[in-house]
Amino acid sequence: MKKFLNLGLQPLANSYITRNKLNHKEKKFKLIVGFNPKNYLVSILNTIPKEKMFNDKYPYKSSESLTMKKSFKDLSVEIKKKFKPNLILEIGSNDGAFIKNFKKNCVIGVEPCKNLAKITRDKGYKTFSEYWDVSLAKKISKKKKIDVIYSANTLSHIENFSEIFKAVNLSLSDKGILILEDPSLLECIKNVAYDQFYCEHIYVFSAIALKKILDKFNFEIFDIQNTKTHGGSNRYFIKRKKNSFYKLNPNVLKNIVVEKKNGLHKFSTYKRFANKVLLSKKRLIQVVKKIKKNKKRIIGYGATAKSCTVLNYCKINDKQIDFFYDTTSYKISKFLPGSKIEVKKYKKLKKNVTDYVFLGAWNFKKEIFKKERDFIKSGGKFITHIPYPKII
Repeated sequence: MKKFLNLGLQPLANSYITRNKLNHKEKKFKLIVGFNPKNYLVSILNTIPKEKMFNDKYPYKSSESLTMKKSFKDLSVEIKKKFKPNLILEIGSNDGAFIKNFKKNCVIGVEPCKNLAKITRDKGYKTFSEYWDVSLAKKISKKKKIDVIYSANTLSHIENFSEIFKAVNLSLSDKGILILEDPSLLECIKNVAYDQFYCEHIYVFSAIALKKILDKFNFEIFDIQNTKTHGGSNRYFIKRKKNSFYKLNPNVLKNIVVEKKNGLHKFSTYKRFANKVLLSKKRLIQVVKKIKKNKKRIIGYGATAKSCTVLNYCKINDKQIDFFYDTTSYKISKFLPGSKIEVKKYKKLKKNVTDYVFLGAWNFKKEIFKKERDFIKSGGKFITHIPYPKII
């Protein structure tokens, strides 16, 4: 594994701080990203035990984003139409934004974060509050095999590929498929979106890397859809190699060609990316300094795990940003890890409250700008760091 990016000491991205623990010392880890020239995989090098990240206090709820709700709804319609599954399983079912689009008797959730698993269980959905592994797969598929296994932004959190795909293989019916959805490494590189790297994102996948990994377990990608969620994601449709029910879509080769054209198989690409990240840091610090020098106020919008990486890497804290607005109930009245900026309950933006808004949830920019039309019309400005730091 060849190192190419050092994002400094970082706290656990979703470990929001309560007021009474503000003076406690936070645990931090070195966030270093590397590239494997053999299988083209990009990953963080210091991994954190999953129990420290995914527990009964996990703060992210996918149902609180209109963009994600719509994406899951549209996909569920497509799955029913194309694959006509009798039984669906979601790995990382969160608060049920995807599984609620199906009848309760034909969908199963797997969600290790107990606070989130309780939400779907209380609504009558069968949910296992456990980590995805071979023993759980045996337990679930003992009576009936699964036709579709879906996982969005979750398998990139699991370090052991062998465990993942052995468990998937055990669970799938003969015609069964796996649908994986994760941030696109190509879009990450293009947008200089270094905030896609944080403690939970062990991997950021490319099609060329995933193809090599799947080969080892006798799986193959038969279709790829490029989506706009999370700043650009890939949705991979995967089957066993011996499964002849589904033909290979030309999209697969098309994606691989584009990725190679952009050099995702070369270490030099990642070295260039690291240089752009450093430049991005310097520019963002300059933008913020200039605003503060002019005695203007900055607040944040979307206290995300992504913003945690940016704030800690650029050493931006509560001296520069007064507070963050967020809609996620678990985050409100707490403080962002590392930067210790307070998170307040979302209110519609008003020009008399702030001059500038740092866009922490840049991947929901379209949704946010629509929501905050009046603020923008009144002269309110946003700060973004994607694809480079600027005021909009």
